[in-house]
Amino acid sequence: MQYKSGGKRNLRQIANDLGVAHVVEGSVQRAANRVRVTAQLIDARTDTHLWVERYDRPLGDVFAIQTDIAKAIAGQLQAKLSPAEKAAIERPPTTNLVAYDHYLRAEKLWALQTTRVPGDMREVIRLLDQAVAHDPTFLLAYCELARAHSYVHFLGIDHTPGRVALAKEARDAALRLDPDRAEPHLAAAMVAYHCSRDYDTALAEIAIAQRGLPNNGSVFSLPAYIARRQGHWEECSRNLERAVKRDPRNVWLLTDAAQTYQYQRRFSEAAAAWDRTLAVAPGDANTRMARALLDLESGADMQPGHETIRRIVTEDPSATDGIAEKWLYFALCRRDAAEMASALASLPPEGIIPWNIRIPRSFFAGLAARVRNDATSAETAFNAARVEMEEIVRQQPDYAQALCVLGMSNAALGRKQDALSQGRRAVELLPVTKDALAGAAVLTNLAITYAWVGEKDLAIKQLEEVVRIPAPISYGQLRLHPFWDSLRDDPRFEKLIGESKKPIALK
Repeated sequence: MQYKSGGKRNLRQIANDLGVAHVVEGSVQRAANRVRVTAQLIDARTDTHLWVERYDRPLGDVFAIQTDIAKAIAGQLQAKLSPAEKAAIERPPTTNLVAYDHYLRAEKLWALQTTRVPGDMREVIRLLDQAVAHDPTFLLAYCELARAHSYVHFLGIDHTPGRVALAKEARDAALRLDPDRAEPHLAAAMVAYHCSRDYDTALAEIAIAQRGLPNNGSVFSLPAYIARRQGHWEECSRNLERAVKRDPRNVWLLTDAAQTYQYQRRFSEAAAAWDRTLAVAPGDANTRMARALLDLESGADMQPGHETIRRIVTEDPSATDGIAEKWLYFALCRRDAAEMASALASLPPEGIIPWNIRIPRSFFAGLAARVRNDATSAETAFNAARVEMEEIVRQQPDYAQALCVLGMSNAALGRKQDALSQGRRAVELLPVTKDALAGAAVLTNLAITYAWVGEKDLAIKQLEEVVRIPAPISYGQLRLHPFWDSLRDDPRFEKLIGESKKPIALK
């Protein structure tokens, strides 16, 4: 909870942070099968208490209490509610307390993540499965289940037809329960976007959802993500800022806004956006690492990252799982064998998912071994990555993200022709025109593949294209990361390093 009762609180500042004039304050106490809820409505501008009420009821009446509070607040504010809004207030999300408990736990776990750790996503899905098992009519749980399944597919944690089927099954269940409500259409938009890049269908579903959820940040953030995939970067930033305005303390939205500036190499705006995020979540380890990463990417300055990692590990060793990806990135740039080993130990076997491309831990174990000149361990690890990605490609031969990682693995093993054909095929399957974000990463990975198999001219030519668009490369990466070691004696590469400091000139 970001605003807890007790202690010194500035209600005017809280209201300003949230962009509201009134604040609802309350407490809940439970004793056996009864619950006491106290709620009060405060005018934050004058610190005047406009309304206060205490409810002592059986625990089973908790949803009726929610409805009563919402009606009372609407009445005090003389709000003009539409019939749909009145119906929404009077409609409980579920009448099953066990189902609701599972749902809230899933929502909390989802909201608290600033990385999508595979194990956490599976736990979200497990909790939501429990929610709908206890209440098969729990519409909101089905909506969240559709979102979670589709996102697991989208990230590559489980990029299989079976996962898509689960997402569609949950979406269809929500639509059957109430096709006129906005939430199932928002879920349908997420499934269309995450599972098939069907941008037109997603936008059509969002338009339906927006009529019923005009103040929901997701009806602006999802169009922003679609715009970003389509290469409409300014439109993406505008929609993200609109989403943030409606949900100003949503760390995910703030993070996405900052990352979008960073992808365009608009570093001063990215710095301001990351600082805004840190003001909301000063203790979040991943956000602290992201702010330090900006210093590395924009100026090849590794010291802020090194100090941030040291502080996080000292303060909370359990937080390392959430920062493992960035920790490994810094360790590779520093060529620090001990740090690489520690970061790798914190990575899940699935590895990391930069730019929607899952790269297994074994691949980075190979890269770390190569950096410390351990050729035998490098070959073993890269072979493990190759075998894992080969199996995925065998089952899904047109999965571009897996193909490009397979190509890099083969490049590391000296299997030149396989590497080149796989990397090039990945670019054909997922061009930038289809997905400006993941497509740019596939292009970058092809440049790495060219560099690793000794095709310097092709690598430079590919980088000349990539450096002009929002892509995973940066000044700091080109200057420091072992991905590019084989190009460091080429003056054309030095020129590209200089180019990578400049903001992207968007068309």
